[in-house]
Amino acid sequence: MNSRERFRATMESGQPDRAPLFAEGLRKDVLATWRGQGMPRNAALPRLFLMDKREEVEAHLWPIPMPATWPTNLDEVEEYSRRLDPDDPKRLPKNWSRVITKWRRGAQVRMLYVHHGFFESAGVEGWSRFHELMYLVKDDPAVIRQMLDLQGQLNARLVARMLEEVEVEAAVFSEPIGANHGPLISPEMYRELALPGYQPILAVLRDHRVRTIILRTYANCRALIPALLEAGFNCLWAVEVFGYEMDYRELRREFGTDLRLIGGIDLDVLREGKEAIRREVETKVPPLLAQGGYAPLADGRVRADVPWENYRYYRKLLEQAASGN
Repeated sequence: MNSRERFRATMESGQPDRAPLFAEGLRKDVLATWRGQGMPRNAALPRLFLMDKREEVEAHLWPIPMPATWPTNLDEVEEYSRRLDPDDPKRLPKNWSRVITKWRRGAQVRMLYVHHGFFESAGVEGWSRFHELMYLVKDDPAVIRQMLDLQGQLNARLVARMLEEVEVEAAVFSEPIGANHGPLISPEMYRELALPGYQPILAVLRDHRVRTIILRTYANCRALIPALLEAGFNCLWAVEVFGYEMDYRELRREFGTDLRLIGGIDLDVLREGKEAIRREVETKVPPLLAQGGYAPLADGRVRADVPWENYRYYRKLLEQAASGN
């Protein structure tokens, strides 16, 4: 199987030859540090380890031009809406024609990034707008609902245009909405304010038979999972997870294989040594792989404080587990 076939078989209840194994998106400073610790200097990671090819592409989903201040009332939302023109030529990726050609010929897993999520789409970049947004959620939620509805309409139009030219294995919604204790808005507010704006995009994805709908989230979104499954999401990619509630084994026990999973390996363990790494991989990965619908991966970007020997050991353990050895 190639990478694309393997991912589809894993996430669509097929019979893959092994589990998909993705790279963590390592930065140059990490690789430079590792070369000083013994990593072969002239070898790329896919030559050293078993890794499936994956590419993720997104349209320009932000307002054009970006606003100096974000809406706080419905009149301002009306003016803001003029910044969400789906026909603006800047919307499609600059290299879109090259991506189309490459994706049609290649065997890489193709993922389309389709939404920035609740907070970022409402303009949250720091404390000031977060504080303002929380008051709007309480006192004037129609402002937030209208903003997210407009964003959803824009994104749906762009996703439809792109899917008319290429097929993809998965769509990715980003949702940086959680802290360690849980999501920063209640499930009821999430159902009322965020999910209606996602529905036009989900409808387009269904029309184009995109079968894996990923929510890539951060920290603890556990309380939102029932609403996500009801809305049509079927895959969770949790990043920088902390705590028992987001342990993938517990999530699988509660939600079963209706919730596909990517990630789940505690990144902090890679700093601790081989015994901790072995315990983490051997206790989590084989049972999840046996149930299906799972792609094992560290739950965050690997940093330079992870020693090369630890990373090498971790990847070799993943290879053995993914291949059933």
